[in-house]
Amino acid sequence: MDATSAPHRHKIADIDINEIQRMIPHRYPLLLVDRVVDVFPDKSAVGIKNVSINEPYFAGHFPGRPVMPGVLLIEAMAQTAAVLVVATEGEDAARRLVYFMSVERARFRRPVTPGDQLLLKVEKLQNRRNVWRFTGTACVGDTVYADARFAAMRSED
Repeated sequence: MDATSAPHRHKIADIDINEIQRMIPHRYPLLLVDRVVDVFPDKSAVGIKNVSINEPYFAGHFPGRPVMPGVLLIEAMAQTAAVLVVATEGEDAARRLVYFMSVERARFRRPVTPGDQLLLKVEKLQNRRNVWRFTGTACVGDTVYADARFAAMRSED
């Protein structure tokens, strides 16, 4: 059974890049999650982003000292959360877009640079109807590089 076939409450198998692309509409250069692991539908998930010098934003952010933009760290957490929503609600949710509603308490603690492997840890705080609230952290190893709370709304069409 794949991640989008039915809602689960127990841990499901890791989700690879091909399955991620079936679950959410993001594509290069804005697909910011390579794999999703430790998926507990309706609860939490961990996305993995391997940060490479080939990322297009490094050409201008910043020449000679490449740093991943903080807004993209938040976006990577949100994409991980979107995969969690689809893993929770099933394949029907994969056909709907998920839009940001708010970002709160965003903190950027350390710069993310090429060669880092980001662990994007998201946890569902609440969902009512089509509105989901999450807390997320972007870590390299055990060190938190960024964290935030955010809300998203799943489209009804």
